Amino acid sequence: MITNRNRPVEMGRALCAFMLVVLVYAAAGCSGWKVTTESSDLLPRYTVRSMVLVPFSSIATPQVRDQGSPVVSTPQSISQHDMFSTILSDAEPPPKQVAAVSASAAERVTQLFWKHLQSRKGLHMVPLGDSAKVAAADGVLAKAKPEAVAAAVARSFKADAALVGYVSMYQERVGSRLGANPTAAVGFEVKVVSTDGQVLWVGNYYERQRPLIEDVIGFIQRSGMFVTAEELAEYGVDELMKEFPFGGAKGK
Repeated sequence: MITNRNRPVEMGRALCAFMLVVLVYAAAGCSGWKVTTESSDLLPRYTVRSMVLVPFSSIATPQVRDQGSPVVSTPQSISQHDMFSTILSDAEPPPKQVAAVSASAAERVTQLFWKHLQSRKGLHMVPLGDSAKVAAADGVLAKAKPEAVAAAVARSFKADAALVGYVSMYQERVGSRLGANPTAAVGFEVKVVSTDGQVLWVGNYYERQRPLIEDVIGFIQRSGMFVTAEELAEYGVDELMKEFPFGGAKGK
């Protein structure tokens, strides 16, 4: 009788391969909702060749600050605000500390989108400084809903549409690339609105960086390091712009 001495080794390799596949799919399921986009059914009726970027605003309500709790949560105000209806959320832990989103965070996210938008082929962008002046000068607009502001600013420049955004979370990590607690967390939403007020496209991003055991793919993407809030914001903008249906990406 011949005994296959390699069988235990082969079974061990097969088990490891199976566990890896399960782990990858589980990680994809956990991290796939970080970025979500949705286009209006009416989008084909509109031609968008020119666009205005309205400077992002930040949420006024202080957010529950993550202090390293193992519970991953989305701020309550996101689900309560009408701009964030498509963001998923988990159970909110008891509040321990609150932190408002700074204006500088909104400015940073605005600049990240501007960098992408001005390089889109076939899409003319109104200078950011000009749109910022118009949005800030009209006191009536300051009290209007974001969609109304976007449409009004687009009309003032005779542009086809405007992109307006809102930063809901911008929490810096506490620690270093090798270890952080809490980790960085960033959340924002963008909308493209036509001059008649129709929302043509919506993009959402929310993420608190998770450790390896909770988000294998995300952790590998970042070389096993804990990133900064700015790096998370850059990732979110990059991923949303891959789904942006207006103009063409550079190099295409």
